[in-house]
Amino acid sequence: MAMSCKDGKNPINMDNGKYVRYTPEQVEALERLYHDCPKPSSIRRQQLIRECPILSNIEPKQIKVWFQNRRCREKQRKEASRLQAVNRKLTAMNKLLMEENDRLQKQVSQLVYENGYFRQHTQNTTLASKDTSCESVVTSGQHHLTPQHPPRDASPAGLLSIAEETLTEFLSKATGTAVEWVQMPGMKPGPDSIGIVAISHGCSGVGARACGLVGLEPTRVAEILKDRPSWFRDCRAVDVLNVLPTANGGTIELLYMQLYAPTTLAPGRDFWLLRYTSVLEDGSLVVCERSLKNTQNGPSMPPVQHFVRAEMLPSGYLVRPCEGGGSIIHIVDHMDLEPWSVPEVLRPLYESSTVLAQKTTMAALRQLRQIAQEASQSSVTNWGRRPAALRALSQRLSRGFNEALNGFSDEGWSMIGNDGMDDVTILVNSSPDKLMGLNLSFSNGFPAVSSAVLCAKASMLLQNVPPAILLRFLREHRSEWADNNIDAYAAAAVKVGPCSLQGSRVGNFGGQVILPLAHTVEHEEFLEVIKLEGVCHSPEDAIMPRDVFLLQLCCGMDENAVGTCAELIFAPIDATFADDAPLLPSGFRIIPLDSGKEASSPNRTLDLASALEVGAGNRASSDFSANSGCTRSVMTIAFEFAFESHMQEHVASMARQYIRSIISSVQRVALALSPSHQGSQAGLRSPLGTPEAQTLARWICQSYRNYLGVELLKSSSEGSESILKTLWHHSDAIMCCSLKALPVFTFANQAGLDMLETTLVALQDITLEKIFDDHGRKTLCSEFPQIMQQGFTCLQGGICLSSMGRPVSYERAVSWKVLNEEENAHCICFMFMNWSFV
Repeated sequence: MAMSCKDGKNPINMDNGKYVRYTPEQVEALERLYHDCPKPSSIRRQQLIRECPILSNIEPKQIKVWFQNRRCREKQRKEASRLQAVNRKLTAMNKLLMEENDRLQKQVSQLVYENGYFRQHTQNTTLASKDTSCESVVTSGQHHLTPQHPPRDASPAGLLSIAEETLTEFLSKATGTAVEWVQMPGMKPGPDSIGIVAISHGCSGVGARACGLVGLEPTRVAEILKDRPSWFRDCRAVDVLNVLPTANGGTIELLYMQLYAPTTLAPGRDFWLLRYTSVLEDGSLVVCERSLKNTQNGPSMPPVQHFVRAEMLPSGYLVRPCEGGGSIIHIVDHMDLEPWSVPEVLRPLYESSTVLAQKTTMAALRQLRQIAQEASQSSVTNWGRRPAALRALSQRLSRGFNEALNGFSDEGWSMIGNDGMDDVTILVNSSPDKLMGLNLSFSNGFPAVSSAVLCAKASMLLQNVPPAILLRFLREHRSEWADNNIDAYAAAAVKVGPCSLQGSRVGNFGGQVILPLAHTVEHEEFLEVIKLEGVCHSPEDAIMPRDVFLLQLCCGMDENAVGTCAELIFAPIDATFADDAPLLPSGFRIIPLDSGKEASSPNRTLDLASALEVGAGNRASSDFSANSGCTRSVMTIAFEFAFESHMQEHVASMARQYIRSIISSVQRVALALSPSHQGSQAGLRSPLGTPEAQTLARWICQSYRNYLGVELLKSSSEGSESILKTLWHHSDAIMCCSLKALPVFTFANQAGLDMLETTLVALQDITLEKIFDDHGRKTLCSEFPQIMQQGFTCLQGGICLSSMGRPVSYERAVSWKVLNEEENAHCICFMFMNWSFV
């Protein structure tokens, strides 16, 4: 028997009534052994006693107890450290919330005062005469005209004055009531949320404000945030043109910043900025900035072609050290993005504070949280073992897509003539910088024949289709819109030249497999490798098809995130993929235009399942239509191709045709996904080739009862609508397949769609044999005659595959024949019980 003393360091051994303490030398030896092996086996403990003479007088059982106690103390120490960290975080969050509460109290007091003033003013106005009232209105209107300020002095002394003024205005926005902030719609409050996010209300321009905790020191936070191109995907460049030190130890920087345009329908934005970095008396670090407008006696930045000069109102970052490590940060973004310069349909993008919050303010917080987690968990993180390299890859994909989308002339892009229709724009880039890496990376023994890069791009307006829903469909069902021959060409053109495209189409591809590579902390962004199996991109490959690999970036799939844009960007990669491999990104960007509205219900599904509840008196359906029935978004498509210069005309024609076919496919899918399209139908329409879903649900349940002698559903209601609803929400995966020579799925409930990782629209593309492995197919072939003769069969548990290629285990399965009203076999139904992804 063994006991531990209170100090936890020198265990006391009890043997035959005698207490013996471990000597310091024995404890030191045991600690060294514990460091090498915290949980030794009995054989290892005996070996330790033999190898370490100082432990020879200790029983193996006592050694075992010492290691047990040591592991217990280690666990307690780690738990205590974790609780201390949680306590520090909660203390800091409580401080932040108290400050936010004080600010809101001040705002309430100010609003109450203003309300009383306006009420008294209204009463006085009603007592005045009509003429006097008119004169008062005219006078009031003149009072609010924007005053013409004299030019500001841009000398060093004048810049310091502007910097101090910027600091004061920024702090009043960050911690005071200079701007009326309202809670960001759709944000989920709580300790695990990204922070406290608010948007401006009733002020000039668009503004967003965020407060949060990050596990980084203030200087590191400022360093990250000042490097805007590293985290702000819309930022093309920030050039520091001049740096002036100040007497208080701060710096004034003059910056020129360019932002990419998010679509093909608007020009980019640029800013001429002053940035002031200083330390406050309480030790807080401040980085604030504003546009330099109407200045004299100093440097200036003239207008730049292809850009609209926007204005940044006093904005910045307030970073305070947090007790116990980390920082409390306040971020304010306040801009006037000149919405007059874009088509009216796009103005909501430039007039929405919600869009600014999602794209800029929250992006800054997410970058800080991502880097903080990587620093705290350097061995294994959500971004894998090389988080910095993976983040750089996602940044390169996004940046390359923006470059292709904007097509700036200073990067070598030039427009070529169209074919009489202006729906698709074609750009060509023959600059050495664009091609040098391509030739070096993809030659692999083949002649480097690519001498130019072509980009085909277009934008289209979508109605009533939430971006997240459409993006997920495009990601999961590439065959609905992609041409596998052109995918293969894009991957191989720089290897063997574009001549492979001239011949007729050969072969097909067996499908796509999504290989997860990394994701960010909040799962708002995914980096993955797409494997297109069995692709033929030349006649020789018809005998031995090859696999094509794409590096893909996917973000904006959260249906509940208000104002965020959805992106699917991909680029062909070599099988010997390297970190510095050149990328030719292509893809889709879907930006919501009605960002001020609430997000759709979290219960909405990708697979049009909400249409199952369309009908009179259905509350869920009404909520669905109200939330997303009037949404608008703009989709921008851009695809890049490397080619040989003499093939320009042919490749341009191919690219135009391809983009137009994609637009047609997207319009067809968007129409199918549109809730207004579904709601306009009388009652529920199930997929093509099947009867009304309510009737089908009744047939499924009746046939199950007839063949197996028990009820499929526990509900006693006989109404067809109730049966369908209960079947749809059944916990087991239920799916029907046709009786054709090559059975395909025609219907599935929610669990079935989740198991197959598909949608009702794309369900008919999945054959029955595709979801089973070899063993499952053999079992199914042997059992299929029994199903047709006996009417049902039970299958043992096994493994099947989803449409994404993921293995799914199930405990057991039941299959039965579904009969229609005339007692004829209509389809075969499968029910997989207790399934889960492996």
